[in-house]
Amino acid sequence: MFEVHQPYRLDRLFREKLERVAREGEGKLTPKDLEEAYFDHGLSKIVMERVAKRCYLPANKAILEAIDRFRGGAREFKVAYSISGVFVEQARRWAPEVIDSFRKLAETGRVEFLDQTYYHSLASVIGDEELEEQVLEHRGLMRDLFGVEPTAVENTEFIYNNRVARVFERLGYKVIFTEGAERILGWRSPNYVYRAKGLSLRVLLRNYRLSDDIGFRYAARWWEEYPLTPDKYAAWLAHTPGDVVCLCIDYETFGEHFPPETGIIEFLRQLPEAVLRWDNLSFATPTEAAYRHEPRGELDVPEHITVSWADLERDLSAWLANPMQHRAFNMVKRARAAARRLGGPWLRLWRLLTISDHFYYMSTKGGGLGDVHSYFSPYGTPLDAYSVFVAVLSDFEARVQAASSSHP
Repeated sequence: MFEVHQPYRLDRLFREKLERVAREGEGKLTPKDLEEAYFDHGLSKIVMERVAKRCYLPANKAILEAIDRFRGGAREFKVAYSISGVFVEQARRWAPEVIDSFRKLAETGRVEFLDQTYYHSLASVIGDEELEEQVLEHRGLMRDLFGVEPTAVENTEFIYNNRVARVFERLGYKVIFTEGAERILGWRSPNYVYRAKGLSLRVLLRNYRLSDDIGFRYAARWWEEYPLTPDKYAAWLAHTPGDVVCLCIDYETFGEHFPPETGIIEFLRQLPEAVLRWDNLSFATPTEAAYRHEPRGELDVPEHITVSWADLERDLSAWLANPMQHRAFNMVKRARAAARRLGGPWLRLWRLLTISDHFYYMSTKGGGLGDVHSYFSPYGTPLDAYSVFVAVLSDFEARVQAASSSHP
């Protein structure tokens, strides 16, 4: 399963942009004007065009070729994607050929598309209602874009607990992904199907070791297994005990995090054939895998041990650990009521501020984790990320309050 996401990044020069738009528009600013000012669409365009060329188009081509190569055989090649709504917006705007390539994958019938929060946000931490609405918005996008009604779902970055599971079962989903973290499994293996506590919702668990062998260690020359080849990796899979191995990886791994020069695209191209040489291995979509095997028990994940796939802690600390992150998040929650009263483009603008990446950039973790956070951040420091976010959010709050006072 590939996670496909690009955030909207805030613009530290938003005030100058607002002043210019106000002068040109006789002082009247619409929510659309604010959105164009708050976010650095110039940077987003550069990133989208670069990653489309290095990752999305060549990786989609490799996947499509593999699907076609094994189509109609005894064991076909199948994959799944979870694509954020804000990624789709940017691809439509700056790289429409990427959308076309995903549509070609959808047409094969060998690809399952998952639902997630439209804004790849922290909606589930804000509350059940917000989570439901953002997921339903994403469901509509998948229907319009690919003509599918997803039966499988993931919350942002695999954030999961019993409450999240209840929301998704209420919305009609059959399968959910989360992280195969030891603290929710105990002695059990992630390589089986489980059931959410007290529900019929089936849970698939990411095998983070095997996933991260590709996602983090593929080109690491210090790694004792370097170089990682398709045949070596397929042999690891073949000798992994259990019913199902869930490999869940950021799609940008293929060509962006690891440049094409490392051979990562070729690895992706050759892997299906290497896997299918083993008689005990086959590919399945998430829903197929979840219903091919009976659940091996329940997963009980109370809110105080909420799990995610982020960082070594695999909890919420990637986004909500230090005082800056908590203060910024509390400001976002405080602004929700007024944005909801206005609705429409005001509510959309508020939801763009719930994108999880904003809080990820504020992380002050050190060591290797800090390096990972810094790699993704467009800001110089976590304090820069916090300062820009608070400035934008304060401006937004003031304008929402002003609009609310004149709203009937």
